Amino acid sequence: MKDVCILIPTLNEERSIGEVIEGFKREGFSNIFVIDGKSVDRTREIAEEKGARVVIQTGRGKGQAIIEAFQMINSDVVVLVDGDGSYIPEDVHKLLEPIKKGIAEHVIGNRLVGFERGAFTKLNLIGNKILNWIFRLIYGVNLHDILSGYRALKREVYKNLDLKKHGFEIETELTVETLAKGFKVVEVPIAYRKREGRTKLKPIRDGFKIAMTIYELLRRYSPGRYFLFIGLFLIFLGVLSGVYVVYEWFRNISHDLLAILTTLLIIGGLQIIIFGIISDFVSKTNVEIRRELISLRKEIERLKEYETKGNREVV
Repeated sequence: MKDVCILIPTLNEERSIGEVIEGFKREGFSNIFVIDGKSVDRTREIAEEKGARVVIQTGRGKGQAIIEAFQMINSDVVVLVDGDGSYIPEDVHKLLEPIKKGIAEHVIGNRLVGFERGAFTKLNLIGNKILNWIFRLIYGVNLHDILSGYRALKREVYKNLDLKKHGFEIETELTVETLAKGFKVVEVPIAYRKREGRTKLKPIRDGFKIAMTIYELLRRYSPGRYFLFIGLFLIFLGVLSGVYVVYEWFRNISHDLLAILTTLLIIGGLQIIIFGIISDFVSKTNVEIRRELISLRKEIERLKEYETKGNREVV
């Protein structure tokens, strides 16, 4: 693939950034874009010495860096990779293959099938598996490593994603936004090595943020499921209070206000579920329309390419 940009967000990665850039150059990639989060070590100097284009991000956080970089880049495909040396440049071809074949527009490298010993702490590994299980449960999508930092996206994807997360939740948002916009996502197995230097991820704090993000973003992907959980929770509260009201009534104790609240909780829960079903129908219809437009655009591009080749042959 001719026009591929390797995007590397960095923050104090002087121990590994040089090796990462050299690795991608050995694989034949010269368009390397480093967006740096105001490192206080020699990360930027080393990246420039190795021939990468280096830009200092205006804000803070990995997510903000990626959002800003997507606005600057215009390549056919962007390969997003961390600069800590945990990912192997040779695996980039695995990520690009499904895009070349037209199988997917967004490819995620699945670390959980090929990581070396020490690449994950026990807490991180358990947290990753729990978060991915939660994602599969509430989204119904068979992906196993939505938190991977090694992925490839076509221009039509990364230019059309509505990204807002500025922290480590960005990988989750990238995945959900792609699905919500109707693009195809697939996973490929990759290797994962022990990182150079200390991780910037705070397992408990960032894990909680990611879990909240998984549920929050459900509104974009499937409003019906998002409102279903809220509606069921209200109904559950209503049933609990209703059981208490009935129990007290048999003891000749009346709770008129609590009975009214019980009714409101149950009716409100049902209304929210119905609203979610309607929203889900509208959302899925929009996704189908987007998919048809994407398919139509691809067909038009193929026809233009065919006509161009035909005109060349005539000349």
